Parts: sequence; structure tokens; C-alpha cells
Amino acid sequence: MAQVTITINSREYGIACDDGQEVRIIKLSRMLDEKAKLLTAGGGHINENMLLAMVGLLVADDLFEANKKIEQLSQNSQSKSGEVVEKVVEKVVEKEADVTGLDNELAKSLKQVTEQIKMLANQIESL
Repeated sequence: MAQVTITINSREYGIACDDGQEVRIIKLSRMLDEKAKLLTAGGGHINENMLLAMVGLLVADDLFEANKKIEQLSQNSQSKSGEVVEKVVEKVVEKEADVTGLDNELAKSLKQVTEQIKMLANQIESL
């Protein structure tokens, strides 16, 4: 196990971590220290327990907002995937109209494939 000394709000803490995680721990502690500095910048004294709670709330808020953005991006991505599938289905349907000169069996098979694609598109949209 590695040992790292971090500084948060001008106080040093010895932290044990897995070997190879030292740089990550230092970076994370700097993020916490920045939050603590934001809270103490007004010059007022905040006791350590209150500061810990407030820093935790700021970090939790950052995490909440990041998760919300990830969810929005995921929904946008799914929506765009559904649009692409719809366009493909439209093209297949357009092509289906052009197969009237082919034999009935081929046209029937194409119609079944088109219906299956439509069902898949609906399932993707519902995700």
C-alpha cells in the first residue's frame, strides 16, 4: 500500500491507497481543496465538520449534474438512432413500391422484412 499526504483547507492528511493510485488521490484532493477554498473565501471560519458537509454537498451536486447530462446525451443518442432506423424503413418501404414487377413471393418477403424493421424501430424508440 502506498501512502500519500494530501492538503485540504490548509490541513494535511496522510492517506493510504493502492499502489499506482497516488496521482489520482492527489488530483481528487485538489478538487476537494478547491471546493473548500470556495466556501472559506469570504474569510469567515467554518468548523471542520460543517466544511466537510458543505464540500460533500458541492461534490454531490457536481455528480448529480454530470449524471443528468449523461442521461440527456443518452436519450438524444437513442432518439437519433430511432430517426436513422425510421429513415431506413422509409427507404425500404419506398423500394417495396418499386418491386411490383417482381414475382409475388419476393414482394411478400420484402413486406415481411419491412414489418420486422418497423417493429424493431418501435422497440428501439421505446428504450
